[in-house]
Amino acid sequence: MKRTVQQGFTLIELMIVVAIIGILAAVALPAYQTYTIKAKMSEVVLAASQCRTTVTEVYQTATSAPAANNWGCETTSASSRYVTSVVTNAAGSIAVTVSSDPSLPSTIQGDVLTLVPQDSGGTTYTTAAVGSTQIYRWTCGSTTTTPATSSNLTKYLPGSCRG
Repeated sequence: MKRTVQQGFTLIELMIVVAIIGILAAVALPAYQTYTIKAKMSEVVLAASQCRTTVTEVYQTATSAPAANNWGCETTSASSRYVTSVVTNAAGSIAVTVSSDPSLPSTIQGDVLTLVPQDSGGTTYTTAAVGSTQIYRWTCGSTTTTPATSSNLTKYLPGSCRG
């Protein structure tokens, strides 16, 4: 009679595979959590898009700038799960307040994300520039301009909003 040799994995081989999977999970989980928070923060950036359009149109076509919170795009009530309010200042800078949603880290709940209209040299526009002026870029998440974005919030900003 012929003896059949059993085939399969040894216990050591299985333990090595489990250890490798554990190491990969330990590395991937924090990166995934940061990625999901950045996805939620992109909704906060999107909440300011209507105001960006409005402010851009006013800078290009109007003869004078509206007063603070009078640009026609602000909201004082929660407009989404992650946004508490959207306000503007007299120069058209947009401030979006992050909600206190429990799925967000406690360090950024209630923080403010700002978008500031600037010219090609990086100078923030003032109301004197209204009328036939084109906004070159929106500085998103700036901690140096007024209003300033919280430094806790900058690490969670999506790639389109760095700067």
